[in-house]
Amino acid sequence: MALAELGLNGFFIISGFFIYRSFQRSPDVWVFLKKRVLRIFPGLLMVLVLSFLLVPFVYEGSSPLTHVTEWYTYIPYNFSLYGFQGVVPGVFDNNYYHAINGSLWTIRYEFTLYLAVALLFVVKFRHQLVRAVIGISLLLMLVSYFLFLEQLGGISIIGLTGTNMLNLGTFFVMGSLLATFKFEEHPYKYWWLFALGIVFIACIYFNCYSEVKHLLYSPIVLLLGFTVLPVIDAFGKLGDASYGIYIYGFPIQQGFMYYFELDTSALILLSVIGSIIFGYVSWHLIEKQALKWKRKPFNRFNRRWLRK
Repeated sequence: MALAELGLNGFFIISGFFIYRSFQRSPDVWVFLKKRVLRIFPGLLMVLVLSFLLVPFVYEGSSPLTHVTEWYTYIPYNFSLYGFQGVVPGVFDNNYYHAINGSLWTIRYEFTLYLAVALLFVVKFRHQLVRAVIGISLLLMLVSYFLFLEQLGGISIIGLTGTNMLNLGTFFVMGSLLATFKFEEHPYKYWWLFALGIVFIACIYFNCYSEVKHLLYSPIVLLLGFTVLPVIDAFGKLGDASYGIYIYGFPIQQGFMYYFELDTSALILLSVIGSIIFGYVSWHLIEKQALKWKRKPFNRFNRRWLRK
């Protein structure tokens, strides 16, 4: 079991939960999509620009950097989400990983799932029907993942592979389904967390975690998230650095390995500190400022566009 996989799966569970809650709060699909765009793209653009500016300082290719086409396409391809480009030749060639930012490939799956949630606006005000649609979707994805992955896994549509869409998407949908129940208000949630934790450990020990991961890991992640821990809670009060930590972590690690060739412990310590700092700076200077636009009037533009 890879710890990185646990982290990424948890990211999609949490996202599914809160994106559904955002869907509930949004009066219409336009407001919902506007919030999603403002949450993803401003921070993404900044990390891409900074990565672009970093390239000349770590470039070791044989030809002049100005002749490397991939340097010029790095920002537009990745900003489009579905034209993901991980590598610029000559950059980090001697690192274990060659990508500048190996975390960005997941954002296209994330955004695609946002669009899928937007379809629920067709039945938004019928709560039981929405829950049924999500539940049926979860069931179909689980069946597809465990029974038909060999046939569907190799399919690729606009850069989205069947394997990743079914795996990550199932975690996301499970998070959304749990969001339809206010289980975080359950009086015995800590006992549930304890019991599920025991089952989780047992599944790892008996090597059956992969068969139950989508159903088991999702409530554990969310119950942990709703467990109040004073030190962790203090970080949350400083702002929402989660997205910034995620998108800056990989290039920070790559930079540390390029310049200092750190051992594992030093890399973990310094990259965690660096990612948290960049995460909070990104939140306060970029993301938080962009989200102010979600309160701006949007209906006038929509109505004019719809009349045309």
